[in-house]
Amino acid sequence: MLRAPARGDDKYSRGVLGVATGSEAFPGAAVLGVEAAVRTGVGMVRYYGPPTPTGLVLHRRPEVVTGTGRVQAWLVGSGIPGAIERTMDDNTHIGAALMAGVPLVIDAGALDRLQTVTSPAVITPHYRELERTLERTSAPLSLEEIQTDAAAAAARAAEALGVTVLLKGATTHIALPGGEPISVSLGTTWLATAGSGDVLGGILGALLASHAADISERGHAALAELAATAAALHGLAGVKASGGGPIAALDIARALPGVVAALLQMREGEASG
Repeated sequence: MLRAPARGDDKYSRGVLGVATGSEAFPGAAVLGVEAAVRTGVGMVRYYGPPTPTGLVLHRRPEVVTGTGRVQAWLVGSGIPGAIERTMDDNTHIGAALMAGVPLVIDAGALDRLQTVTSPAVITPHYRELERTLERTSAPLSLEEIQTDAAAAAARAAEALGVTVLLKGATTHIALPGGEPISVSLGTTWLATAGSGDVLGGILGALLASHAADISERGHAALAELAATAAALHGLAGVKASGGGPIAALDIARALPGVVAALLQMREGEASG
């Protein structure tokens, strides 16, 4: 599902991603998600968040535009506290993303707002977040049940919530309402590190922004394929960055351009062969 820019593309036709992540308590999530999105390949990123993460994002990536505006997709929730700890500003940033009417990547602190979502959405919980999210439905699962059969848990969540589910873990399980599940096992155990999930969110957000037309046409089928592509890119970038040793989350993001280039070259070779 990778899309290389054509000669006629500009930054808008390549996709614009809105990012509403990070908070005064957890500002680093914003930097990681934005960095990953830029390095995956998107025309522009708009960041909408509190002052501290805004400053860090601009220091790291001065090409980012701050504030709201026209986008093709939103990444929302990473690094934002849960409902009890959230500030009014946090709720404002989440609400702007969820009500924009474009495809969504929903993580962490925005998972409790799924009842307000009407756009095509992918959620990206880990096991405990999925347990908490399903507590609000008629199809709850315990943490033990999710750990015992993660693929079945992802499928149950997709049906109960009406969204595409990317359930993070050593094997990533992707499920969509009424569709065939996908599992992705690429990667390294060194990916189990702080901020790794924020990088995955940025990768997936970039892919959604650059494939908005496909999502409009094919809905959850396209979202599931994009989620699988994001999981594969994340895993391969982790392997490349690690070389068999420990990594930090930014290392994963830095490795993304090389991984994308290698996969595009492989695809071109297969097409010409």
